[in-house]
Amino acid sequence: MRVILFGATGMVGRGVLRECLLDERVTAVLAVGRSSTGVSHPKLREIRHDDLLDLSPVEGELGGYDACFFCLGVSSAGMSERDYRRVTYDFTLAAGETLARLSPGSTFIYVSGVGTDAQGRAMWARVKGLTENALLALPLEAYMFRPGYIQPMHGVTSRTRLYRVAYVVTRPLYPVLRRLFASGVTTTERIGQAMIAVAERGAPKRILGPADINAL
Repeated sequence: MRVILFGATGMVGRGVLRECLLDERVTAVLAVGRSSTGVSHPKLREIRHDDLLDLSPVEGELGGYDACFFCLGVSSAGMSERDYRRVTYDFTLAAGETLARLSPGSTFIYVSGVGTDAQGRAMWARVKGLTENALLALPLEAYMFRPGYIQPMHGVTSRTRLYRVAYVVTRPLYPVLRRLFASGVTTTERIGQAMIAVAERGAPKRILGPADINAL
């Protein structure tokens, strides 16, 4: 399968990229973003594009792909709802609407999070919930991944300093967390592998939590 990947320089995206490059089922990966991944691989091609709200200049290179793994996202900490919505909703829908037009019926997987709720009280939960709903209304095979705690694997790190520190502190505790909270804990490796599985054969439901991701 041929895959488009947004957010390949972030923690989840780098983990997903690694799994795509390792998996024989994935024959080509197109990473779209504002910065380079720094990775060189025969299956990987990159498009550097600054304006993710307007993909029309690169549209000609986005058609003919089987799946899109949308891993781009930011923490809502310190952000206004307007700015957070621009990155979370507007960027995602720009990609979703473009791919729905170019490759209707293709798979689109969006990384959301546990607690996402379009009617929720938390700003981030509302914005992500609205984003999920808008994607599910498009003519795509859209799936929402809602991971809880994500353990980065194989040298993958978060770009957010606070998260990097937190992961260093909790890394020795991961085996305990996995035993005690198996339904709420996953890894970058498992997320990548689950995305490939969903792109290949679908999933029994459109919204997938940590346990569903691990099972896939």
